[in-house]
Amino acid sequence: MFRPNSGIRRIVTQDMPTLRTLDDLAALVEGREDLYVRWSKGPDEDAAEASKDALTGVELPGLSANPLAVEPWWEDRPVRLWVARRLYDYRHLRELRGPDVRAWVLAGREQGRGPDNEPLVTCDEAVAWIADEALAECEQLVGDWGPLSR
Repeated sequence: MFRPNSGIRRIVTQDMPTLRTLDDLAALVEGREDLYVRWSKGPDEDAAEASKDALTGVELPGLSANPLAVEPWWEDRPVRLWVARRLYDYRHLRELRGPDVRAWVLAGREQGRGPDNEPLVTCDEAVAWIADEALAECEQLVGDWGPLSR
């Protein structure tokens, strides 16, 4: 069922391709400004009801997601390391939100900022799932630097 405030702008399906490696994700991200990673049960679940602020219950104008676009200050460092860091920073959301939560890539547009200053985006296209193997790669690559304390 489509709801205008859900952040999903067209019919999507959970039957998406799966990116198995960080190299696959890096190849997808390179040169794109419109890609985001979202941790949820998937686009079909997200389209079923509007996103809400967990504290106040206020409907949000889009889906909480994190940008995958490479920032200019990253310069010529590897895109593979960039996407590993983007996944590593938010992998805890899987444990917080439940066992059916997965990382997936969407193409979209920012509609505002959420209560934690995260981008709220409209999903124009559900692009791909991110496989557990790619998540393991990011933990191996970035995890060697130790935990982030923020």
